[in-house]
Amino acid sequence: MSGRRVVITGMEVLAPGGVGVKNFWELLSGGRTATRRITFFDPSPFRSQVAAEIDFDPEMHGLRPQEVRRMDRAAQFAVVAARGAVADSGIELDSYDPFRVGVTIGSAVGATTGLDQEYRIVSDGGRLELVDHEYAVPHLYEYLVPSSFTAEVARTVGARGPSTVVSTGCTSGLDSVGHAVELIREGSVDVMIAGATDAPISPITMACFDAIKATTPRHDEPERASRPFDGTRNGFVLGEGAAVFVLEELESAAARGAHVYAEIAGYATRSNAYHMTGLRPDGAEMAEAIRVALDEARMPGDQIDYINAHGSGTKQNDRHETAAFKRSLGDHAYRTPVSSIKSMVGHSLGAIGAIEIAASALAMENNTVPPTANLHTPDPECDLDYVPLEARDQLTDAVLTVGSGFGGFQSAMVLARPDRRVA
Repeated sequence: MSGRRVVITGMEVLAPGGVGVKNFWELLSGGRTATRRITFFDPSPFRSQVAAEIDFDPEMHGLRPQEVRRMDRAAQFAVVAARGAVADSGIELDSYDPFRVGVTIGSAVGATTGLDQEYRIVSDGGRLELVDHEYAVPHLYEYLVPSSFTAEVARTVGARGPSTVVSTGCTSGLDSVGHAVELIREGSVDVMIAGATDAPISPITMACFDAIKATTPRHDEPERASRPFDGTRNGFVLGEGAAVFVLEELESAAARGAHVYAEIAGYATRSNAYHMTGLRPDGAEMAEAIRVALDEARMPGDQIDYINAHGSGTKQNDRHETAAFKRSLGDHAYRTPVSSIKSMVGHSLGAIGAIEIAASALAMENNTVPPTANLHTPDPECDLDYVPLEARDQLTDAVLTVGSGFGGFQSAMVLARPDRRVA
């Protein structure tokens, strides 16, 4: 592997509470929540009836009617985010060899929204046992294959290099960006457009999570339903969204005078080989991913200034990663602020890891740690500093962000200011 250092020079975020990096950061730094009763369909038949939805008008964000017709909602998110990230970076992709510009997009559930909608149409609301395909959208095949997301983004930016979909459950966003970093480091590409997207708020997804009681049944106060690390939490709140980044080699970025949000200094992923949805309480696999990511970053654990937690709001996850932080960082875990932005924007499955990378970079950019909203009653088994309710001003030069996914996937990434890390 070469010594190339990889930095983020452009980003765009589509998240509940507002489209765009500015709106996203204002929501987080203000400690506001974007969770509400589901409006996309009648949620009354479901155990969990709350979600973090995006008020998104695709045509207002530059998509033509034909593009809207062709693309699932998650693909629309990815394309809008990719365009925004490229514009934010100021990079002139036409000046690069297109075969050295690649795309990676993460997604856990693909075109769930489109497939759910089209099934209802071709089955006449589930009344037909033999469906009538003539009523389906002409591009139904593109809903079936998640690779269409990457193809749409590659077509949008003119990238002809490696194009990959990463689908590792709720770590897809972290793993997608991690894969892109590795491609630049090894010298296969010069620029990567990388991130993740998911739009899972649909009847079939709600039914799936209802079945395993993973999502919260708290309906009386939707804005307070997501409660990571709180002793009264009872499940996560489903969300949707996307975040896409322009990644490039540090020297190239400096030569063109690009603004650098952060260096992606270290990344690792591990699996627990244990259970599809269960987690070992000791957090050993996440701790190992953190250790390897820190080693790759050449950074001791006591240099981490902030931990952006997975923090889904389930008891087993919150306790599992609390144990992982103690196991990997030792006493420094007790001195390090930890927070979960899922308390404000919900859990967008495969997209959330990329959205949390954006939050981590913006925490460094603004020297502000976003809070864990709705944390009023701390769980005694979660005894770290979870930054309850209000953001905290703090010099932040290095951030650890982690993800935990069904299937036992555990991923960790270290972001740092380029001048903080020893090359």
